[in-house]
Amino acid sequence: MSDDEDMEEYDPEEEEPEEEKDEKETDEEEKEEGEEAEEFIPNPITEDIMKEGLSLLCKTGNGLSHAYVKLEAKDKELTDISLLSSYIHLRYVDLSENRLTELSPLNNLTHLLWLKLDYNRLQSARMVELPYLQIASFAYNQIVDTEGITHPKLNSLDLKGNNIKKITGLDPQKLTNLHTLELRGNQLESTLGLELPKLKSLYLAQNQLKKIEGIGMLQQLSTLHLRDNKISDLDGFSSNMKLLQYLNLRTSMTVSSEVLGRHWSPPSLFSFSWKAHVLSPSLEEKEPFIPPPLDPGSWKHLQLSICERSDKESRKRKAGRPKGNSFKIIFIFIFLSKSGGDMEG
Repeated sequence: MSDDEDMEEYDPEEEEPEEEKDEKETDEEEKEEGEEAEEFIPNPITEDIMKEGLSLLCKTGNGLSHAYVKLEAKDKELTDISLLSSYIHLRYVDLSENRLTELSPLNNLTHLLWLKLDYNRLQSARMVELPYLQIASFAYNQIVDTEGITHPKLNSLDLKGNNIKKITGLDPQKLTNLHTLELRGNQLESTLGLELPKLKSLYLAQNQLKKIEGIGMLQQLSTLHLRDNKISDLDGFSSNMKLLQYLNLRTSMTVSSEVLGRHWSPPSLFSFSWKAHVLSPSLEEKEPFIPPPLDPGSWKHLQLSICERSDKESRKRKAGRPKGNSFKIIFIFIFLSKSGGDMEG
């Protein structure tokens, strides 16, 4: 066979030479390794960053000297904050938008009052018990559980935008002052584990909840946000929840108005009044609320509740509508007593 014939049979697009393949694979591997190496380059906090971020000169706890008590070191691509362990007088710390993966250096900051660690790479919010910590925010990390949060003065905890599937470790004996808990945008499938006696505001929107469980003992609860879930059962509500004023179930409910009526005014909730909200995309798509048939002889309490959409989207829509086309609806909810009798008043 001639050289010309060999050339005619060879198709350069059909197969690459082995050497070129090896070179390409090597280049791709080096590129991937380079990207990984760049991603995990250690970047510890330095004295210069500390000097730039420190502020608020105050007296120390014993009153005999002064120290800076506030640190802001946002968006520095920090991976290591070991230096902070020696700054024991810090009370306010903002380390958001970094690349932190662990919190142990903060365990020495026993005077800490306020902590913000949003947008990092934390997989846990576990810390030693900090006696004065009141506000803590770990939003938009990679946290998978609620273990190791035992700060006795904590009153506000933000864990939204993480990967939490189950609520565990929130000890009601330790978290006696916690009144606001933010858990929106996680992967929760249950509301069990929330036995927190002082809780007033609970945000559970954008999870995977199918029913309400274990919140009946939240007697102080006034705000419950459950938007964008898959709830079909309201049995978790209790007559103990006498202070509940705001309930958001928009795009969460898959039950009929008959079921809603059964839970809004059962005999066990005869003294229970709240401000409910119309939470469907539009009134036309919402099944009308029809209270169940009542025996006039058993009427005991009449409560007036205002039902209106209050989310931002509806306010924008209402702002663009002519006056008189309002979304506000007034329902009279009738609450029964367990025992019969004439209507009082």
